[in-house]
Amino acid sequence: MLIINANIKTMEHEDFENGYIAVSDGKIQSVGPMSEAPPDEDVYDAQGMTLYPGFIDAHCHLGMWEDGLGFEGDDGNEETDPVTPQLRAIDAINPLDRTFREAVEGGITTVLTGPGSANPIGGQWAAIKTRGRRIDDMILKEPVGMKFALGENPKSVYNDKNQAPNTRMATAALIREQLKKAQRYLEDLERIEEDEDCDEPEYDIKCEALLPVLRKEQKAFFHAHRADDIFTAVRIAKEFDLDLVLCHCTEGHLIADLLKEEGYGVIAGPILGDRSKPELRNLERSGLAKLSREGIQAGLCTDHPETPIQYLPLCAGVAVGAGLGYGEALKAITLYPARIVGIDDRVGSIKAGKDADFVLYEGDPLSPYYHPKQVFINGEKCL
Repeated sequence: MLIINANIKTMEHEDFENGYIAVSDGKIQSVGPMSEAPPDEDVYDAQGMTLYPGFIDAHCHLGMWEDGLGFEGDDGNEETDPVTPQLRAIDAINPLDRTFREAVEGGITTVLTGPGSANPIGGQWAAIKTRGRRIDDMILKEPVGMKFALGENPKSVYNDKNQAPNTRMATAALIREQLKKAQRYLEDLERIEEDEDCDEPEYDIKCEALLPVLRKEQKAFFHAHRADDIFTAVRIAKEFDLDLVLCHCTEGHLIADLLKEEGYGVIAGPILGDRSKPELRNLERSGLAKLSREGIQAGLCTDHPETPIQYLPLCAGVAVGAGLGYGEALKAITLYPARIVGIDDRVGSIKAGKDADFVLYEGDPLSPYYHPKQVFINGEKCL
């Protein structure tokens, strides 16, 4: 297929005011000015509409808490054990939940979704496309990383059960304990490769799940709102040499200069909502702008269902109103999250070789008054 006559915002080095995109087998084959468009029988005429990369929500719980249901559709937190790295998001996601359709209608084509923050170690997250009926066919990368949580959430859940963790100290200690067990498990496995006379360690599903995280093959996603929790995440990441991504980072604007020095990825948000718990008391809609002024290229998330996922572009618009540059806001829901979570080889910008995920608008995508006229995922029309 050939998309023609589009004002293409690539999020790369060059845009095309009147351009084309050639698509084959779900991939972008080429992109450029209309004067260079190749012939094709299957043509979609964008008629001057503006084309953007498909939007990315790099921290949400899409499909984990089903829309309009209580316990029956609540599969996001296993609150019977504070350490559950062996859990896999794909075993809980329901792609037939109506919010997947709403995500597509909002221009969101890729999400990272998984367990919530009840447990210090919650389980394995997945990067998936938002179109499909079978989760196995929607996977972009799985697992993409491991969910860790600090702060009020683990404390409040297990305080009610009268078991650890009741304090921030216990939360960090449980994470360290399990990471250390996994380290020793990894050392035992490596020893077997060097010496065939060594006994193989007894299979441990929790340690097995953490091996890719220790090898830095997967990200370590740390839920952290308060500044002290953010630095606890940094401390643990340094101790175990983890590929850290700071999720929420609500008080990040208070320590932006220090975060810049550390250099870890940040997925900020949600910014549309109330200060529903004490650790959100310093929530500011200008937080992303303050991070940006410090040179931090952060992604923006909805934390769906905290903020309904279709409002991700609106969240970016709110950030613009609070001081974030318009171009930076677009990148905060496209290129930056893709880079931060390690899927920018597939999505996040319009470039030959990447997945053919893009959205077409007649007006401002960050305004509440406009919605996508068409959404493409893997080169297929979705609306």
